[in-house]
Amino acid sequence: MKTASKVYTALIFVFLFAPIAILLVFSFNEAKSLSVFSGFSLKWYNELFHDDTTLQSVRNTLVLAVAAMVISTVMGTAASVGILRLRSRWLRAALNTATDIPMTNPDIITGISLMLMFVFAGRLLGLANSLSFWTMLIAHVTFCLPYVILQVLPRLRQMDPSLPEAAMDLGCTPLRAFFKVTVPEILPGVLTGAIMAFTMSLDDFVISYFTAGAGFQTLPIRIYSMTKKTVTPKMYALATLIFFVILALLLISNLTDRDEKKK
Repeated sequence: MKTASKVYTALIFVFLFAPIAILLVFSFNEAKSLSVFSGFSLKWYNELFHDDTTLQSVRNTLVLAVAAMVISTVMGTAASVGILRLRSRWLRAALNTATDIPMTNPDIITGISLMLMFVFAGRLLGLANSLSFWTMLIAHVTFCLPYVILQVLPRLRQMDPSLPEAAMDLGCTPLRAFFKVTVPEILPGVLTGAIMAFTMSLDDFVISYFTAGAGFQTLPIRIYSMTKKTVTPKMYALATLIFFVILALLLISNLTDRDEKKK
């Protein structure tokens, strides 16, 4: 049974990571072929850094992801504190259910409903363009927020509630006690939630596609537009860079959690 379980686990990892390994290897391929490795080259990385349209879409994606991460982290942390302090069990259950809806709802339903809402609001306000960077930002915060709450709320429940009370007994205001006592205690959860929000925003295509304005194109939308013609290997190079950035963020998150467990 042990041998079978090891083989099964190995097959799962091969199935999950073989496509990524192929992508990494062929991003250094001299030719365009995805079946023959003709030689090691940084040609596609060089072309990537000279493609102004793709680099602009990368900048747009990073700006959007960072903004969504910051807003959803602040709002998610505040919402977690509010949910924890609710006295009504039924109201707390209703808010937890409402928090789970954006995660369980299909992306296409969320994207279409948000698009209709933005267009409706834009018509009421008399705006020439109902969709813009700001509509995308609101949409990204909407689906990133539950992931932050999901990470921060368990940390708050694990924390000893007498710690901030002791700080206030010693003269701290409630706000000062929150930043001096509560925030350091829940910081690993906040960081994990922020990283998840960043990666979810960076990865999103469906919701971005429905809520994007004409003058703002993210990287997933840029890659989708390229599939109508051909995806050049410089996209493999870009995917490789993004993979290592996300891998570094996950390592930081895991190391933070490990240090917290040791403490």
